[in-house]
Amino acid sequence: MLTIKQPTTAATEHFLQLQRDLPFTYPHLEGTKLPDQLAGFDNDRLRIRIGRGAADFERAKMAVRAWKMFPAGWTKILPENAPLQPGTSVAMYARFLGFWWRNACRIVYVVDAPDRFGFAYGTLPGHVESGEELFLVEMAPDGVVWYVLRAFSRPRHWVARLGYPLVRLLQARFRRDSARQMQAFVHENADR
Repeated sequence: MLTIKQPTTAATEHFLQLQRDLPFTYPHLEGTKLPDQLAGFDNDRLRIRIGRGAADFERAKMAVRAWKMFPAGWTKILPENAPLQPGTSVAMYARFLGFWWRNACRIVYVVDAPDRFGFAYGTLPGHVESGEELFLVEMAPDGVVWYVLRAFSRPRHWVARLGYPLVRLLQARFRRDSARQMQAFVHENADR
C-alpha cells in the first residue's frame, strides 16, 4: 500500500493479480449514476467547462481513454492506458509526503453515447477508501464541452480514518488538478 520508490509495472501486476477476484468494498455498484447523494458517504461533484465543439469533445474523449485526467506528478495509473472495459482493474497511486500510496480499483461501467463518454471505477480491498468515482465528458446541445467528476467515498482503512481531514483535502486537490489537467489536454492538443 505504501512505497517510497515510484511504482513499478512488475510490482503493480503482482498487486493487481492479488486483487483480481476480490469483491468491491461498497454495496452501491453504479451509485454514481444515481441523481441523489448516498447517505453515509462523502459525495463529491465537479462540473467544469473544458471546451466547445465537436473537436474539443473528441480531444476530451481521447484524454479520458488515455487516463489523462489523473494529475501528472502526484498521481499515476498502472497499467498505463488500461482499456476502458467493465472488469478492468488498475492501481491508482497518489504521492504524498514523499510516499506513493497504492490503491486498487476496477471499472464498474462505461458510458459511450454520442454526447457523453467516460467510465466509473470502484474500490477493491487494496484501497484505503470505499466508494466509486465517475469520470465523464459531455457535449451539451449548445456545443459546450464539460468535464464531470462524481464520487462517493468513505474511509475504509485505519490510515484514511485517522487522517480523514487530510484525505478530504487531497480529494479536493485531486478534483481541482484533474479539471486543470483536462482543460490543458484539450487546449494543448487543439492544433494537432
